[in-house]
Amino acid sequence: MRIVFAGTPAFAAIALKALIDAQFQIVLVLTQPDRPAGRGLKLQESEVKKVASEYSIPVLQPVTLKSEVTQEQLRSFAADVMIVAAYGLILPESILQLPLQGCLNIHASLLPRWRGAAPIQRAIQAGDQETGITIMQMDQGLDTGDILLQRTIPIDPSDTAQSLHDNLAQLGAQCIIEALGLLQQGKLLAVKQNDEEVCYARKIEKDEAKIDWSLDAAVIDRNIRAFNPFPVAFTSYRSLSLKIWQARIEQKLSGQPGEIVNIDNDGITVACGKHAIVLEVIQRAGGKKLPVNDFLKGNPMKRGEFMV
Repeated sequence: MRIVFAGTPAFAAIALKALIDAQFQIVLVLTQPDRPAGRGLKLQESEVKKVASEYSIPVLQPVTLKSEVTQEQLRSFAADVMIVAAYGLILPESILQLPLQGCLNIHASLLPRWRGAAPIQRAIQAGDQETGITIMQMDQGLDTGDILLQRTIPIDPSDTAQSLHDNLAQLGAQCIIEALGLLQQGKLLAVKQNDEEVCYARKIEKDEAKIDWSLDAAVIDRNIRAFNPFPVAFTSYRSLSLKIWQARIEQKLSGQPGEIVNIDNDGITVACGKHAIVLEVIQRAGGKKLPVNDFLKGNPMKRGEFMV
């Protein structure tokens, strides 16, 4: 089976590496163009390109898939199937129809729940107790295609977007290998999504990460975990802008929303609309993220003052 793989970040690279290790024939990799990154703004290869280069797999990095030149290049590889994982470009109908078996997407949610750009973060924010991977037959809609395979994992109360991403990336790799095996046997069955159960995972915006201390501590805790590692929940104290990397819920203390009600080496306790949050790992603008006991050595705080 001749496979074209389309993906860009680490989530996709893990699946690509698993397919290579499982001896599937990857004839071409599609990935986003190299982007400037870091302080020097040097061009950086995507994680998927790094894997492809390691195994000497041909790579294409088009800016768009709408050009006839790119489509003709893809056609020349005579793919049986295309695997798509966090690629970042829209696939036009002409591309979707190129592979004999169409295009299969590795999506990080239990569709039709959390269609869209940020399914991992939105699942944590919503307090979902489980999520998973869907292997989907792609069509022209936004994650609307038929479900081919699904596997579920629990969301731990301590999961951040990063830890859940890592677990789902591994599960996604396992799922696509399982799905391709079933496809080769003619046993991969399509099930239409129930449109009455749809919800959307809109793209994460940076301003969403500002902490609203009037919310319940449980909601704030989920937001802090959902926005770790990007864009990172933030608040301000006096003139300091603070990123909050890690926290926990405290039900025994309360006060006015945003009020610092306790300070010790285990954390800075801030009252919320209901209950309180203990801040455990903090980063000031221009500084390193630090455990609270280290942070307080250079940034003293006082009880009774407020975070906003």
